[in-house]
Amino acid sequence: MKFITDNKERWTTGLALIASALLVGYIDTKIVMWLYLGAFYMVGFNEAVKLFYVQQKSPYIYAGIIWIIAYFYPNPDDLFFLMAIVFGAKLAYTQEHEKKKLILPFLYPAVGFLFMFMLYTTYGIDWIIWLLVIVAFTDVGAFFVGKSIGKTQFSPTSPNKTLEGVAGGIFFATLAGSAYAFYMDLDTPFIIILVSFITAIASIFGDLFESYLKREAGVKDSGDIFPGHGGVLDRLDGYLFGSIIMIIILRAL
Repeated sequence: MKFITDNKERWTTGLALIASALLVGYIDTKIVMWLYLGAFYMVGFNEAVKLFYVQQKSPYIYAGIIWIIAYFYPNPDDLFFLMAIVFGAKLAYTQEHEKKKLILPFLYPAVGFLFMFMLYTTYGIDWIIWLLVIVAFTDVGAFFVGKSIGKTQFSPTSPNKTLEGVAGGIFFATLAGSAYAFYMDLDTPFIIILVSFITAIASIFGDLFESYLKREAGVKDSGDIFPGHGGVLDRLDGYLFGSIIMIIILRAL
């Protein structure tokens, strides 16, 4: 009980986020999912612009255009490469070398959000929930196992994260993800376990990458939109890596 009362704000925000995700999943329409992810995308993009110290305002225009196109274009993940070519061509033409950092927010977090939206449009809401289950159990498992028996530091980038906690998070995420996939009537155990396992690992490194960016920027959180959690990138870092890996594995298998 003390753990809950000491983190009341965090639990309240977390439950509100889960409730909003369940509502969007219940409605289950492309326009609602696009608007829902788009809101997180634009806020997260703004946080990334600050973390990367990008001074120009033009990225927001391009970010908005990309998300609008993503609604109509069948393969949203292609849009990052289109943007990379546009930026590369512009950089070569103008030789404005100080603007090289403009591409960074499109690499992270834009690519992850595009993949999440494509996961929904290509496979459906059940697969989004599968991703949610894997990442959520990775976070929860890593936290509780780390608090209980964690002793070995996982990485200097995130000193509070332990190797035991990481292993526990991956283990419980693999179990929970596999159980949900069987509920979805997927009958290929090897693929189910592999997708859950590797997506959980990707989630861990998504969280670690966000920690790295914050350490480089000298900030505690990427933002403050979610009381007790920080910013959009603080809350969705695991999903941004996990969604990419999940789709790549699904395509390969």
